[in-house]
Amino acid sequence: MNGQNETTGRWYSGITRYQYFVLVIACLGWIMDIFEGQLFAVFKSPAFKDLLGATRIDDPNVAWFGYVGFASFLVGGTVGGIFFGVLADRIGRRQAMIWSMLTSATFSGLHFFATSPWHIVGLRFVVAMGVAGEWAIGASLVAEVFPMKSRAMAGGVFHASSVLGATMAAGLAMVFTADHHWRWAFLMAVVPALLVIWAFTYIKESEKWKTAASQPPRETSQAQRGSFSELLGTAEWRNRALIGLGLAAVGLGTYWIIYAWVPELTKEVLAGRVPEEVARSRAGFAYLLMNITGGFVGLLAFAPLTMLTNRRTAFALYHVGALIMAPVTYLCAGTYAMVLILAPIMGFFVVGMHAGYAIYFPELFPSRLRATGTSFCFNVARFVSAGTLLISAVLRPYFDLRGTVCVMTGLFVIGLFLVYIAPETKGKELPE
Repeated sequence: MNGQNETTGRWYSGITRYQYFVLVIACLGWIMDIFEGQLFAVFKSPAFKDLLGATRIDDPNVAWFGYVGFASFLVGGTVGGIFFGVLADRIGRRQAMIWSMLTSATFSGLHFFATSPWHIVGLRFVVAMGVAGEWAIGASLVAEVFPMKSRAMAGGVFHASSVLGATMAAGLAMVFTADHHWRWAFLMAVVPALLVIWAFTYIKESEKWKTAASQPPRETSQAQRGSFSELLGTAEWRNRALIGLGLAAVGLGTYWIIYAWVPELTKEVLAGRVPEEVARSRAGFAYLLMNITGGFVGLLAFAPLTMLTNRRTAFALYHVGALIMAPVTYLCAGTYAMVLILAPIMGFFVVGMHAGYAIYFPELFPSRLRATGTSFCFNVARFVSAGTLLISAVLRPYFDLRGTVCVMTGLFVIGLFLVYIAPETKGKELPE
């Protein structure tokens, strides 16, 4: 089949109510997981200031624990993503999804009881396990439920829904401004997550997974489903897995060292001009605006762009845009107004490319390895990107925040090379 199948007819033509239901529930699960994950991005400084007994939000120890907490989250995502990805290929998408969401919701709520900064660091690790597992399973499920002509748009919508979770977290930052409020913010994540888990019990198992699971043992054994020996031992799957891993490592690394530090950029711009609590509230608004404008539009735009062109072209355009706009934003934002203008444009490219992972990675692997391969690409990348956080922490004293971001934008050049050698999957049925 050729790539024009995605441009003939409306993507939603012939989609059933159940397929929409699967997409909605998968999106709600991803929204709640992102909400839990992004709570740390907006509440990390007041949480560590409170637990350390620091007198200033810009205390060096507060910033250091922020980096360590991010790194713990990324490493935990690697471990949990691999575990739940393999589990989804072996016991099914539905059961694995429920367990992954229970993990992230429960341990997010336990932040309320933290009495040491190291408690937060440890809890970030376990929360990330559930969050990472949910993404790989949800992306695989959506890809398997929707037909080829609708797959890109459904996958793009699935990942774009993450903006709502980040927006919820940023909204809480504008309401909960006192240092001790961070505990209640993490506790609030539990109840809506449990409601989504309940809704997910109404999802049926993927027919593609059931077909792969029913194959005779000599063709697809239980051991082969979710098998890393097949994923990394077969040249075709190994090459695809490593390219996907590299793409995600660039995207995730730059997300945490560029996109997630816009609140800190905003506070730096406002330092000495407004009281600390006002600066924190305005930083939360800037992050919220970036998410609901540039970030959200960038994520939604990836699917139509890849349908009009192809997967590789869309990735290349986003990498080039990010390579230009990240240094422009951090070097040129000298006022609060400039932050509000430049950050959303930067966010369009820096976070928008992430929608491509939910579209592209499930298309690289057969059903028996889909969740495992998708998780390997996205979640082992978390471990690799944790290294970029540590590099940023080392560079920070020498280059400050703005200079460090400019140095790290070089990662987008690596992304462009990976796009050049990546296989094209547009217009092809899912591998079986």
